[in-house]
Amino acid sequence: MKRFKINPSRQPKHTDHEVPRLPEAKCGLNPIKMMGIFVVALMGFSVLFSLSTVLKDPISDGLWTVADARLIDIKPPKKDVTLGDISKEAMVEGDNFPPPAEVPRDKLLGGLLPAGFDEHSCLSRYQSILYHKVLPRKPSSHLISRLRNYEALHKRCGPHTESYHRALENLKAGQHISSDCNYVVWVSFSGLGNRILSLASAFLYALLTDRVLLVDPGTDIPDLFCEPFPETSWLLPSDFPITDQFKSFDQKSPHSYGNMLKSNVLGNSTVSKFPPFIYLHLVHDYDDQDKLFFCEQDQAVLQNVPWLIMKTDNYFVPSLFLIPSFEQELTDLFPEKDTVFHHLGRYLFHPTNSVWGLITRYYHAYLARADEKIGIQIRVFDTGPGPFKHVLDQILDCTRKEDLLPQITEKEPITNPFGNLKTKAVLMTSLNSGYFEAVRNVYWEYPTVTGEMIAVYQPSHEEYQQTEKHMHNRKAWAEMYLLSLTDKLVTSSWSTFGYVAQSLGGLKPWILYKPENMTAPNPACRRAMSMEPCFHAPPFYDCKRKTGIDTGILVPHVRHCEDMSWGLKLVDRDNT
Repeated sequence: MKRFKINPSRQPKHTDHEVPRLPEAKCGLNPIKMMGIFVVALMGFSVLFSLSTVLKDPISDGLWTVADARLIDIKPPKKDVTLGDISKEAMVEGDNFPPPAEVPRDKLLGGLLPAGFDEHSCLSRYQSILYHKVLPRKPSSHLISRLRNYEALHKRCGPHTESYHRALENLKAGQHISSDCNYVVWVSFSGLGNRILSLASAFLYALLTDRVLLVDPGTDIPDLFCEPFPETSWLLPSDFPITDQFKSFDQKSPHSYGNMLKSNVLGNSTVSKFPPFIYLHLVHDYDDQDKLFFCEQDQAVLQNVPWLIMKTDNYFVPSLFLIPSFEQELTDLFPEKDTVFHHLGRYLFHPTNSVWGLITRYYHAYLARADEKIGIQIRVFDTGPGPFKHVLDQILDCTRKEDLLPQITEKEPITNPFGNLKTKAVLMTSLNSGYFEAVRNVYWEYPTVTGEMIAVYQPSHEEYQQTEKHMHNRKAWAEMYLLSLTDKLVTSSWSTFGYVAQSLGGLKPWILYKPENMTAPNPACRRAMSMEPCFHAPPFYDCKRKTGIDTGILVPHVRHCEDMSWGLKLVDRDNT
């Protein structure tokens, strides 16, 4: 471009190619110089601010390292938002997803999680807070203390320690010798939702009885969950001497506690003659003798047995609250009674990197940008291919009457200006794709009366439960977790899948009543009393009086479930 020289001795003559200059200030600084000084000052201020930030938050605590799971890059928010809002600012960066740029300040969940893990090995452990809402339900100081004590016990007595090997030799020899380490072995059994709930129950029982929990890996436990305890493993070693008997253990097993009571094997025995292990049959088909596990005097007997092998498909925590010797400790651990699985679930169950990749990729691709996220979990117990019209009618009736989803209009389309459209993302999970397709089509074909945009998604539709397939269970675990990240949740009666999602997310769901005679119930759903799961097969027995009793009316914090009248669930006193 041609340069034009201006003679300072006279006023310049302007042409179309010249930029006229303004009169200079009396102080001798023209506006361009002043602008330059301002820019330099601003740059200096930025450098000082950056240095102060780095010095305040060391790099080792402020950055996520590159991960193997190819996760989503979470950009720092552009405005002052809470951790629960960070997802709205997240951006997908192709398919090579670097980890978040900032570590959340409360990545230990108020002290619930232990520090010191290799963050590469289990990204979800400390990244989960970026996705879950920040909740006021904090773990008690007593629970935190007991968890740290348990971790020390597990490190001292867990697999491949001297104490474990001594206890194992006694078991192999069939000897009952007192040890400083006692164990409860959880046998992998039933569907994934049942396994998650029963494993949490077994851990709480181990915590209450000062036992070490060892987990039968089954076919996929290591593929789904990270190790929860630092510097040790919760997995039962493959050379455990009675692993090959696990499948044969049932209600009639001679090693079961119920059968030993029937034959009076333990009644006339001294402690030294007790067997080295007892099998606890706590499956839904257990009988009255098996159910004596929940009696005070029977717990005193079991305390003398070094190895307890437990098979269960139940969330039996509510009945632990009815055992007098556990009552005070449970109150100290959980002052808010309806937070048991919420805290234990977040402590124990961290998706492996492969599952975490499924969760984060789907979340950011479909859910993160919505103004509100609604989860709908559908489990149908009717036989037949489906989808069933009465189930679809029930879903729409519940979500509209409870203002979870807006009504539609068949009149002239309601138009909205671009830029201010409120969106709701609906995450539906079901073995069948028909319900998702029907709901999606309703909100595509007709406008909503509120003008909201409704986007409906379903991650998978496996058609039937395939509990032995790794990818099937990975997807199931990912979908439970995704449901827990929603703002409002609708679940199906009797479904442990829904129980896991609601408790992990700290959500009190709307529960769809179980249909009868292929007819949609009226009302279609009701709000849950608490986020706790339901114990489907509790005992109804007064251990002192040795007679039947309604265990759902004994204490204010154990009530009958909304979706199963004979089941038991924990509620907080404020909700009774």
